[in-house]
Amino acid sequence: MSVTRVRERPQSPERENTDVPPYLLGLRLGGRRVLVVGGGRVAQRRVPTLLAAGADVVLVSPHVTPSLEDLIADGRLTWHERPYRRGDCAGAWLVQAVTDDAKVNGDVVAEAEAARIWAVRADDAESSPAWTPASGQVGETTVGVLSGGDPRRAAGLRDAVVDGLRDATLESRHSRQKPVGVALVGGGPGDPALITVRGRQLLAMADVVVTDRLAPRELLDELAADVEVVDAAKIPYGRTVAQERINEHLVEHARAGKFVVRLKGGDPFVFGRGGEEALHCARHGIPVTVVPGITSAVAVPSAAGIPVTHRGVAQEFHVISAHVAPDHPESTVDWEALGRVNGTLVLLMAVERMALIAEALIRYGRSSDTPVAVVQDGTLPGQRALTATLGTVAGEMAAAGVRPPAIVVVGDVVGVAREIDMIRADMGRDP
Repeated sequence: MSVTRVRERPQSPERENTDVPPYLLGLRLGGRRVLVVGGGRVAQRRVPTLLAAGADVVLVSPHVTPSLEDLIADGRLTWHERPYRRGDCAGAWLVQAVTDDAKVNGDVVAEAEAARIWAVRADDAESSPAWTPASGQVGETTVGVLSGGDPRRAAGLRDAVVDGLRDATLESRHSRQKPVGVALVGGGPGDPALITVRGRQLLAMADVVVTDRLAPRELLDELAADVEVVDAAKIPYGRTVAQERINEHLVEHARAGKFVVRLKGGDPFVFGRGGEEALHCARHGIPVTVVPGITSAVAVPSAAGIPVTHRGVAQEFHVISAHVAPDHPESTVDWEALGRVNGTLVLLMAVERMALIAEALIRYGRSSDTPVAVVQDGTLPGQRALTATLGTVAGEMAAAGVRPPAIVVVGDVVGVAREIDMIRADMGRDP
């Protein structure tokens, strides 16, 4: 007969948890019950994250914020519309005490502790058995940061790490699987800071980048030295690579096992020929990922203070590619209809044909006094804008030496920008 002796380490109730570092653990909450007590702003921040982790969230609170009410109406969680009462923690894997009442939070944590359920107390880090890290997601990697119970400092450190992983300034492979095929990435209207987070992530993982002058060129400086860059130029009336050859580049490199990013200006599917590139890849069995971008048709007017729609002024806006003149046989634009509408017209690639466009719009019904704004190099440091009327814009553009890329906005919304400028000027004057 054998006897096993077990010596338990004596508990030290006087020893506080705060003098030892926390043990970080990734909880897999899919299908597991999580109790949240409280329906205020803290719950509003934490509940969506718990739902994203697949948790079965039960919320106990007499009142909830409008955002939480929307989630409840959608059937995303269970709400008990009452105060906390003892026994609510039963069956939970995790408890979050996030009310504004310190006593209630203390009672919730005490019940959870007695039942050996991990609990987080939002109002008192020192008394909380567990802490919620500031977390962020980059691909398949979850970043979690604790900083001695200081949520603001933890969030700042989290942001620094996440940003570094996203823009590749922090060099580390954070995905088990490298993307394959081709990604059509919208680079935005020009300012490199306006590319989407997903676009920057994929750009950092590229083996080959096929780009042109309309894409944010500063982003190329962030690429690793071994990334091959194919310049498709796309210079109006100048050196360029035929679209067919661009399509071939995408397929050739992808078939060689390389991950290819086609970095484009604006959005790939807004006059960016992204649809043609996606079709060509699909026909050759190459998987394609499309990453939308901020289109210059909306972003550039906004950067100049011009809303393309405005209550009481314009309820619609039309985006037109003006790469061919109104009377050109290849034009598919119904200029006669555009001359009759009252909404905003946003013209792309119109610099060389503005005189013909203005004449057509006036002929078909637009007043020659209709306000027009022209924004060149929108969102970039050299951005400049001029305002005119439909009757004078072509001459003023020529006199100012406007060159592509430039966005032309036709409509009364141009006056909104003028009004904003006048208000700012008045506020800047001494009384």
